Amino acid sequence: QVQLVESGGGLVQAGGSLRLSCAASGRTFSRYTMGWFRQAPGKEREFVASVRWSGGINYRDSVKDRFTISRDNAKNTLYLQMNSLKPEDTAVYYCAARGPTSIGRTDAPETYPYWGQGTQVTVSS
Repeated sequence: QVQLVESGGGLVQAGGSLRLSCAASGRTFSRYTMGWFRQAPGKEREFVASVRWSGGINYRDSVKDRFTISRDNAKNTLYLQMNSLKPEDTAVYYCAARGPTSIGRTDAPETYPYWGQGTQVTVSS
Protein backbone atom coordinates (compact mmCIF):
# COMPACT_ATOMS: atom_id res chain seq x y z
CA GLN A 1 0.00 0.00 0.00
CA VAL A 2 3.01 2.28 0.52
CA GLN A 3 6.11 2.61 -1.63
CA LEU A 4 9.16 4.53 -0.47
CA VAL A 5 12.07 5.89 -2.47
CA GLU A 6 15.08 7.47 -0.77
CA SER A 7 17.40 10.00 -2.34
CA GLY A 8 20.04 12.52 -1.33
CA GLY A 9 22.86 10.29 -0.21
CA GLY A 10 26.42 10.90 -1.26
CA LEU A 11 29.99 11.46 -0.21
CA VAL A 12 30.87 14.29 2.15
CA GLN A 13 33.76 15.21 4.38
CA ALA A 14 33.49 15.11 8.14
CA GLY A 15 31.65 18.16 9.37
CA GLY A 16 29.60 18.46 6.21
CA SER A 17 25.88 18.17 5.66
CA LEU A 18 23.42 16.16 3.63
CA ARG A 19 19.66 16.16 3.34
CA LEU A 20 18.00 12.85 2.66
CA SER A 21 14.55 12.64 1.16
CA CYS A 22 12.03 9.85 1.11
CA ALA A 23 9.20 10.07 -1.37
CA ALA A 24 6.17 8.07 -0.31
CA SER A 25 3.17 6.95 -2.27
CA GLY A 26 -0.37 6.83 -0.96
CA ARG A 27 -2.98 9.22 0.31
CA THR A 28 -2.53 7.91 3.86
CA PHE A 29 0.99 9.30 4.25
CA SER A 30 -0.05 11.81 6.88
CA ARG A 31 -1.37 9.01 9.10
CA TYR A 32 1.87 6.98 9.01
CA THR A 33 4.71 6.98 11.44
CA MET A 34 7.90 7.47 9.43
CA GLY A 35 11.40 6.49 10.38
CA TRP A 36 14.99 6.60 9.27
CA PHE A 37 17.26 3.64 9.92
CA ARG A 38 20.82 2.97 8.86
CA GLN A 39 23.05 -0.01 8.39
CA ALA A 40 26.83 0.00 8.16
CA PRO A 41 28.78 -2.94 6.74
CA GLY A 42 28.94 -5.79 9.22
CA LYS A 43 26.55 -4.12 11.64
CA GLU A 44 22.90 -4.44 12.55
CA ARG A 45 20.37 -2.02 11.18
CA GLU A 46 19.92 0.73 13.73
CA PHE A 47 17.34 3.36 14.45
CA VAL A 48 18.17 6.95 13.55
CA ALA A 49 15.02 9.04 13.90
CA SER A 50 11.26 8.87 13.64
CA VAL A 51 8.26 11.14 13.40
CA ARG A 52 4.74 10.06 14.25
CA TRP A 53 1.72 11.12 12.25
CA SER A 54 0.80 13.23 15.27
CA GLY A 55 4.17 14.97 15.12
CA GLY A 56 6.07 13.28 17.92
CA ILE A 57 9.78 12.96 17.14
CA ASN A 58 12.44 10.62 18.44
CA TYR A 59 16.20 10.41 17.78
CA ARG A 60 18.94 8.07 18.76
CA ASP A 61 21.25 9.78 21.22
CA SER A 62 24.24 9.96 18.91
CA VAL A 63 22.43 12.08 16.32
CA LYS A 64 19.88 14.13 18.24
CA ASP A 65 22.07 17.24 18.36
CA ARG A 66 23.02 17.01 14.68
CA PHE A 67 20.13 15.53 12.68
CA THR A 68 16.62 16.81 12.11
CA ILE A 69 13.75 14.70 10.89
CA SER A 70 10.77 16.38 9.28
CA ARG A 71 7.87 15.59 7.01
CA ASP A 72 5.90 17.45 4.40
CA ASN A 73 2.55 15.74 4.24
CA ALA A 74 1.42 17.83 1.28
CA LYS A 75 4.36 16.45 -0.71
CA ASN A 76 4.25 12.95 0.78
CA THR A 77 7.91 13.37 1.61
CA LEU A 78 10.06 12.62 4.63
CA TYR A 79 13.39 14.37 5.22
CA LEU A 80 16.48 13.88 7.29
CA GLN A 81 18.73 16.90 7.56
CA MET A 82 22.15 15.71 8.67
CA ASN A 83 24.67 18.26 9.90
CA SER A 84 28.12 17.92 11.43
CA LEU A 85 28.49 14.51 9.86
CA LYS A 86 31.02 12.10 11.28
CA PRO A 87 32.72 9.09 9.70
CA GLU A 88 30.71 6.85 12.01
CA ASP A 89 27.56 8.10 10.28
CA THR A 90 28.64 6.22 7.16
CA ALA A 91 25.93 3.71 6.29
CA VAL A 92 23.10 2.90 3.97
CA TYR A 93 20.13 4.94 5.15
CA TYR A 94 16.66 3.50 4.85
CA CYS A 95 13.29 5.16 4.99
CA ALA A 96 10.54 3.17 6.67
CA ALA A 97 6.84 3.54 7.34
CA ARG A 98 4.22 1.95 9.51
CA GLY A 99 0.48 2.42 9.48
CA PRO A 100 -1.86 4.24 11.84
CA THR A 101 -2.73 1.05 13.72
CA SER A 102 0.85 0.59 14.89
CA ILE A 103 1.45 1.68 18.45
CA GLY A 104 4.29 1.82 20.91
CA ARG A 105 7.94 2.65 20.52
CA THR A 106 9.08 3.83 17.11
CA ASP A 107 12.71 2.67 17.20
CA ALA A 108 12.18 -1.01 16.41
CA PRO A 109 12.70 -1.89 12.74
CA GLU A 110 10.47 -4.94 13.00
CA THR A 111 7.46 -2.69 13.58
CA TYR A 112 7.83 -1.07 10.16
CA PRO A 113 6.35 -3.08 7.28
CA TYR A 114 7.32 -0.67 4.51
CA TRP A 115 10.89 0.09 3.49
CA GLY A 116 12.75 1.93 0.80
CA GLN A 117 15.75 0.56 -1.05
CA GLY A 118 18.26 2.69 0.82
CA THR A 119 20.65 5.47 -0.07
CA GLN A 120 24.37 5.43 0.66
CA VAL A 121 25.89 8.06 2.92
CA THR A 122 29.66 8.11 3.12
CA VAL A 123 31.52 10.51 5.40
CA SER A 124 35.26 10.78 4.89
CA SER A 125 37.66 11.77 7.63
